[in-house]
Amino acid sequence: MSPRTVNREELASYLAQTLNITQYRDYCPNGLQVEGRAEIGLLVSGVTASQALLEAAIDLKADAVLVHHGYFWRSEDARVIGTKQKRLKALLTHDINLFAYHLPLDGHAELGNNAQLARQLSLVGNGRFGEDKLGWLGHPAADAGIATVGDLARLIERRLGRMPLLIGDPAQALQTIAWCTGGAQGYLGDAIAAGAGVYISGEISEPTVHLARETGVAYIAAGHHATERYGVQALGAHIAERFGVVHQFIDIDNPV
Repeated sequence: MSPRTVNREELASYLAQTLNITQYRDYCPNGLQVEGRAEIGLLVSGVTASQALLEAAIDLKADAVLVHHGYFWRSEDARVIGTKQKRLKALLTHDINLFAYHLPLDGHAELGNNAQLARQLSLVGNGRFGEDKLGWLGHPAADAGIATVGDLARLIERRLGRMPLLIGDPAQALQTIAWCTGGAQGYLGDAIAAGAGVYISGEISEPTVHLARETGVAYIAAGHHATERYGVQALGAHIAERFGVVHQFIDIDNPV
């Protein structure tokens, strides 16, 4: 039996509604960013629409690529030159659609990056904080077997496959845990105000260290790419289940 297909515009409309893309004040367009063929039967997903991901999708003869980090960011050079020209040429030459969802994929209550990171780390969410309520608050599940900040850091290493950077006392007892994937180190102040005892994000900046030390709120930098691998996988799997298309996630390793 041949795999089913979904019409490009039907998929774009469904995802716009499901992810509620108009809710967010984002730095890029969310949805269909590059138009390809009208019918989609093979969907490739990945974190970032890098050249390596596009080449892998071309090798698989994909009809569409679904990512968290797409193109056309605010304040970027508008000219189609260099790496931007190569990427767009690859998509257009092979008639491949590019769908990208940034903050809407972070924020979705079930398929989003923060919801999926919670699943990976056995965290139970019970509140939101920060701009657009993107940050999550919660606690470990009863069977998670973690009691200290050090336990949490070791769990992150096991589950995400990379050693996180911990700023704080590993022996500190876990209280309220806050998390927001990717480059959300700027939310540390909001997490502190929301009552968190430890905050997990992807990246870390120089001021983050001082704020964590001076407030006694532990900070765990678990990797931008590492914390954002799971939302796009969940969304791709959801699309495959709903529309009967074939979905394949491709992880282009990134140490950041």
